[in-house]
Amino acid sequence: MQMYDQLYVDFLYYFNHKLDYYECHEVLEELWLEEGRELFYQGLLQVAVGLYHFEHDNRRGAIKMMQSALAKLAEYPDQWMGIDLGQVKQETEDYLQRLQKYDEQPFPFTPFSIRVLDPELQKRVQQRL
Repeated sequence: MQMYDQLYVDFLYYFNHKLDYYECHEVLEELWLEEGRELFYQGLLQVAVGLYHFEHDNRRGAIKMMQSALAKLAEYPDQWMGIDLGQVKQETEDYLQRLQKYDEQPFPFTPFSIRVLDPELQKRVQQRL
């Protein structure tokens, strides 16, 4: 059975249910520092920061964060740490492409959810609700 740090559970809760990307950054940065700066955590953190930037009209910052996130997450398999990481990478790539064409085709901020695959992890995230 996979053990998940509470900060990781909190990140998924804030990302999927509260849509609070600033708080996502806060909790995952703490875990990232504790865990020896694991690129997986940094990549997820940067996805959240990218969404935060776009939500607050900083498209350049959003593009930069999403490019960096994709580079870090590319090394990981599509199913990792109880989530559908392939879906996260695809959603981030799609968002990035749309942001790069924003001047020609503007679009409103729209969040996306991270699909949780592990039932135990899903249960722990649900317990936060």
